[in-house]
Amino acid sequence: MIYPMRINKYLAEKKICSRREADKLIKQGKVKINGKQAQLGEKVCETDKVVAEWDLKHLVYIAFNKPKGIVTHSPQENELSIEDILKLDFEVFPLGRLDKESQGLILLTNDGRVTDRLLNPAYYHEKEYKVKINKPIDENFVRQIEQGVKLEGGYVTKGCFLKIIDDFTFLISLTEGKNRQIRRMCRALGFGIVDLKRIRVMNIELRDLKLGKYKMISGEELEDFLSILGL
Repeated sequence: MIYPMRINKYLAEKKICSRREADKLIKQGKVKINGKQAQLGEKVCETDKVVAEWDLKHLVYIAFNKPKGIVTHSPQENELSIEDILKLDFEVFPLGRLDKESQGLILLTNDGRVTDRLLNPAYYHEKEYKVKINKPIDENFVRQIEQGVKLEGGYVTKGCFLKIIDDFTFLISLTEGKNRQIRRMCRALGFGIVDLKRIRVMNIELRDLKLGKYKMISGEELEDFLSILGL
């Protein structure tokens, strides 16, 4: 982000809302910069404190079972995005990424408060995956994954726990989200991935949600999700 920038662009870049929605909030007097009511076109600096008051009745939270071949961000020519599949009449954005070759649970919302609380590794929020690899699981594979794997570039992953399903399949929970991390961990140990599916994000589970379909997160499930995030 390059500062100073217009307040509506700032709110959009922070995933708080779209620029159009930001302008509406500013006109309604619901955006403040350093404690003072913001004005349309006003610019902010990196050190400014910006607060936007949302009408919580209009916030939505969605669980989507992403198929393989669908990209979560910045589709290129001839690529399909989540928006192409869902065709919603309201604007949401995905929370994090799930690579094109993977499938499973991804959360979407228009609540910009959630982004940092969920994705910042400092909060240690779990994401669980079901993984099938191309060779039988051995003791060394389990030990290395659970102790931490050294990736290209020298980064060592945090230790985690595996639950073995069969000779080729396991469950793994991560609290960090390095790009294509599970694929890179397996590759570093000489294994390839046949199938990778995310089945849980914190308390939100994929369960029997069909591939390519979505559900609204609500009720006690939503209350628990927001509570864990401190919202």
